[in-house]
Amino acid sequence: MKKVWRLFSVLMVATVLVGMLAACSGTTGGSSSKVSVGIVLPTKDEPRWVQDEKRFIDALSDSDYTTEILFSQGSSAKEKENVETLLNKGIEVLIIAPHDGAAAGSAVEAAKKEGVTVISYDRLITETDAIDYYVTFDSVAVGAAQGQYLIDNAKGTNVPLYLYAGASSDNNAFLFFEGAWKVLQPKIADGTFVIANSSEAVALKDKQELTRDELGKILGQVTTNWDPNEAINKAQTHLTAAADNLKGDVAILAPNDGTARSIADVFGSDSDISSFIVTGQDAEKASIQYIIDGKQSMTVFKDVRTLVSDAIGMAIDVLDGKTPATTGSYNNGKVDVKAKQTNVIVVDDENVKKELIDSGYYEASEFTGL
Repeated sequence: MKKVWRLFSVLMVATVLVGMLAACSGTTGGSSSKVSVGIVLPTKDEPRWVQDEKRFIDALSDSDYTTEILFSQGSSAKEKENVETLLNKGIEVLIIAPHDGAAAGSAVEAAKKEGVTVISYDRLITETDAIDYYVTFDSVAVGAAQGQYLIDNAKGTNVPLYLYAGASSDNNAFLFFEGAWKVLQPKIADGTFVIANSSEAVALKDKQELTRDELGKILGQVTTNWDPNEAINKAQTHLTAAADNLKGDVAILAPNDGTARSIADVFGSDSDISSFIVTGQDAEKASIQYIIDGKQSMTVFKDVRTLVSDAIGMAIDVLDGKTPATTGSYNNGKVDVKAKQTNVIVVDDENVKKELIDSGYYEASEFTGL
């Protein structure tokens, strides 16, 4: 009887362990062990990508297809390992937001060799023909919206303009900055703004259309690498070096919400800064609270629900043997990649409730002071 009871106990423990492992699985959808759609996101350390993960899980909760979501944690090597893991699980579609657009080429080329359809998600993978589709927000329009907001809210002339950008390894960082520069440059040339923190930008202030190399020179001086801590360090360095005429009422082009909050905190703590306008992007919860509190001026709202829906819609079309609908194309340095674009919305204190609360994107209870 003791042997029977001991055997029963072992079986019970094994059953519990199996249940626990199943609960930890990153797969959603049907119950098959085979994964239909593999999703690789760049990092779990930025709220933006955690939002995307949740939206993907929600989008596929009732699907017959299975998916698994893996994070690369800012490592191209980990990204390639993630893709290999998903290939071993038999995926038919890969949705990937690369950490480094160029470095991701080898990973997606391995997927193409296995006959997998590759969808570049939000960030374009460059210098490879192994991409089938690209789902994105209009990145140039994002930068243009940020630049136009600074123009619309600047007062007077010779307004010090502090420029910041994303990571040089991210193609989108170039597109965001390109969009902003195209609208800001005429106002730099006519004296509305004075560039405060980039000698490369000063040297190019009379040129509206910049080459990628020229953009790269500016980004090399003002990149934050999408890192809030690096943004703090750069902002502190720039303010320490700034002359009195580059303080007072200033304008700040910040590439996304995480860096915007960091930069805003630095500028807000400098007694020589009378006021500042600062841009953002992604409508992160913390930045929405900053906007409500008057510490961040705006954010560009990219409705991840729509982007996820477009990506999943493409994947399901492929799995069902259909051809996904596209609205344009992007050249990635090797080929023109068929793309589907999603529009963006500028959000500030005047329309934050309408765009983010009334639309159901966030709950009012998640904020104070609305």
